[in-house]
Amino acid sequence: MSKKGLLLCVCQGTCPSFQEMNVFEVLNSLRRENIFDWVGLHPQLCAEDGDRYLMELLKGADIDKLYVAGCDPVMQKKMFRDAFGDAGFDKDKHVGVEIRNMNTEQTINAIKNAAAQ
Repeated sequence: MSKKGLLLCVCQGTCPSFQEMNVFEVLNSLRRENIFDWVGLHPQLCAEDGDRYLMELLKGADIDKLYVAGCDPVMQKKMFRDAFGDAGFDKDKHVGVEIRNMNTEQTINAIKNAAAQ
């Protein structure tokens, strides 16, 4: 069975592009539906403590896919490359999901669609 994790990154919670969504409802909805083995929230994964968080989370982790819902997926690949490398996590297991400027329902659907592929 494939193990999937979801991290929601909300750009400190102050960015206008995240104001229309209830991040806790997003996580609770997806958690209740058992789409992911676990869900988590981080205020700013692109910051230095975000790198440390990813390294601690992923070091030796048995995760087949890590979904990160936040900013542009191309930017995510660039921003998390070092943390993934330092943790020994295969960067090809990362799936970025763009959720900026979405409301709660749109965010849930975008993440569900990514996980279904």
